[in-house]
Amino acid sequence: MKLSSVLCKIRGKANSKEFQGVIVIVIALSLMFVEECRAVQFKSDKIIATVNGFKIYMSDLERARKQLSPQANQLSKAVVNRLLLDNLVNTHLVAAAARKEGLDKNNKIVDRMRRIEDQILNKFYMNRKIAASVSNNKLEQRYQSYLKSNSTNVEIRARHILVQTREQALEVVGRLEKGENFAALARSVSTGPSGKQGGDLGYFTQERMVSAFSTVAFATPVGQFTSKPVKTQFGWHIIKVEDKRNLKPKSSDQIKLELRKLITKERVDSIIKELRRVAEIKTFGPNGK
Repeated sequence: MKLSSVLCKIRGKANSKEFQGVIVIVIALSLMFVEECRAVQFKSDKIIATVNGFKIYMSDLERARKQLSPQANQLSKAVVNRLLLDNLVNTHLVAAAARKEGLDKNNKIVDRMRRIEDQILNKFYMNRKIAASVSNNKLEQRYQSYLKSNSTNVEIRARHILVQTREQALEVVGRLEKGENFAALARSVSTGPSGKQGGDLGYFTQERMVSAFSTVAFATPVGQFTSKPVKTQFGWHIIKVEDKRNLKPKSSDQIKLELRKLITKERVDSIIKELRRVAEIKTFGPNGK
């Protein structure tokens, strides 16, 4: 039975308000692997259905629930549970029928199953290896390192006028020295994308800009502009510094997720690098040998 048919069947038993705004409910067809992949069955995991002796557990239903679309929150829990259980039963019946016809021995299906198995093993292997690397203790150590490297970080707010030749840049400097407004001049002559905003670049730290630009900008006193144009790969710049302030480091709570992702990526890269180091790998072009 299709999911849409089950939904329509249940819809007749539930009030319309419960189904208002529900578009699609999608669940993973995970029962094809449930019995084989279940290494240890927790005592607290209740059997909620059997299909020709095949056991469906509460944990199967909970896994399916995690695949639901956000719209499913508009349904009552009882309706969702009934829908999910019906679909789990139906999925197993279809999968069992497919096995009976030998589809599980089909080469294409076997290959796809192997790839799915690889993905699952990859996820669980990495999770196990990474768990110790992102402990609270490791996160705190990394946060302390972050504080040390960012304790004296400074950012400035600046405007710039970008032109394509040195002669044009010197002409702009001359006009500024005669008293023309920097922002107004940027709007009229700057070729940079910030020209429409009067050359305003907002606040930035030194590493965010190209080296030649940042070195001069951070050496320029607040309220002054550069009398000597600065050359970069983008053209010639005249820079005006409008503010300078110490950048406060982020709190542990603010940066915890960012640090967790960073540590995880480092650990994944390290694991992959080591596995590739000891492996014999041969790669061929898209057309084979």
